Amino acid sequence: MVWYEEEVQRVEKERSTLNYEPDTIFYGSSSFTLWTSLYEDFAEFKPVNLGFGGSTLAACVWFFERIMTTVTAPARIVIYAGDNDLGDGRHPTEVLLFYRQLVALVRGRFGDIPCFFVSIKPSLQRWDIITSIRAANELIREETEKDPNQHYVDIFPLMVNYQGYPRKSLFEADGLHLSADGYAIWKKVISENIYAVNGALQKTS
Repeated sequence: MVWYEEEVQRVEKERSTLNYEPDTIFYGSSSFTLWTSLYEDFAEFKPVNLGFGGSTLAACVWFFERIMTTVTAPARIVIYAGDNDLGDGRHPTEVLLFYRQLVALVRGRFGDIPCFFVSIKPSLQRWDIITSIRAANELIREETEKDPNQHYVDIFPLMVNYQGYPRKSLFEADGLHLSADGYAIWKKVISENIYAVNGALQKTS
């Protein structure tokens, strides 16, 4: 985990750049780190971007307590990780176990706040492991269905064409990281999921 140190130090300072108490934590890998319009896109949800480049779900677990000391009482957390775990050769079941560990840490620090897991994206660069990506997504989707405060945000269907292959326009030249069009889809789907949960919570309160 040593090679994450510089990135983690950067993330530790992120909270201090904000003039409000964050309501929404975005936590995970470079798909969040590189989202340059994230603060603007989710302004109404008072976000803080605690993503760090190259992170795995394993790294998100490892650094959780250290990074989250900067946030006191969030209303929700949005997670995107697992992509790099699979890219490193980990099995989908391992990804599920790390996800469970991360949710346990969230519960321990923040209680039963809504956890939104953004499904692992189908990318051009990692098409050779698409079977593992689908398997990990399915395992985590099933896990979220056991807990009313966990939510599976499925971005997969909107990122593939009619043949089921990743849409080139949604990626940068490396075939892995998202383009502006890719982020526009993520903004739409994530926002819709947060709105849906907020509406449900208001009805029950």
